[in-house]
Amino acid sequence: MDALAQNRARARRAGNRAMFLQEMAADQLLERLAEVNRTFTSPAVITAFPDLWRDRLPDARIVAEADMLDLPPQSHDLVLHVLSMHWANDPVGQLIQSRRALRPDGLFLGVIYGGRTLNELRSALAEAESRIRGGLSPRVAPMAELRDLGGLLQRAGYALPVADSDILNVSYADLPALIRDLRAMGETSALAARPRHFARRALFEAAADLYRKHFPSADNRLSATFEMIYLTGWAPDESQQKPLRPGSATTRLAEALGTAEFTTGDPTGPKPDHD
Repeated sequence: MDALAQNRARARRAGNRAMFLQEMAADQLLERLAEVNRTFTSPAVITAFPDLWRDRLPDARIVAEADMLDLPPQSHDLVLHVLSMHWANDPVGQLIQSRRALRPDGLFLGVIYGGRTLNELRSALAEAESRIRGGLSPRVAPMAELRDLGGLLQRAGYALPVADSDILNVSYADLPALIRDLRAMGETSALAARPRHFARRALFEAAADLYRKHFPSADNRLSATFEMIYLTGWAPDESQQKPLRPGSATTRLAEALGTAEFTTGDPTGPKPDHD
């Protein structure tokens, strides 16, 4: 069993003690789904925590997170990908597999941790390790940036792609409390290049001091950021709206705005203001 599977299994055994981010993501996806004027009859949910979905979407087919997803081609009209893609070796491949599983005009909704997630922890650990060991180890997984994910949806072949983010700030009593929550979430490091030896106690003591110094919250607590990026895309279909070809507009912008139009250098046009 690899590190990610071990982390996820431990989190499932822990129950719902720290599943608040998974629950929030699930509820937000369902809210977005409710805004779509469509009835979906064959949903699939890619998740490491199926128990969260048994009541939320009882008719959904649960698909385990894996490099090769158990998704037959054009087998679903809705695919939800929930807080798993950040651990995938090939995130674009995950998007492509999900799109291929959709019937024409089927909907993909996903949520992934974004680049600002745990930036405080990343910074504190990096500074502490640099001071103590004179170098850095990959201890916090890299996360995708919002500006890149819309492009990834396009690369994966989705129509009408949209990516937007939501920032959640959580406070913790201390660094060990944050680490315990990450472990209970199944989100401790599963990087292939992660350090395999136990970190020295001095490293985490230094990181805790730096964290408290640079990222304090109210009441002498620590602030931790989680960025949730939501992805929306449709399997292409002829019935979908298409963008107009450049130059095909039949109405000028000036007419729509009710203003006059002047060409560059027109002496009758408005004069620029100068200080």
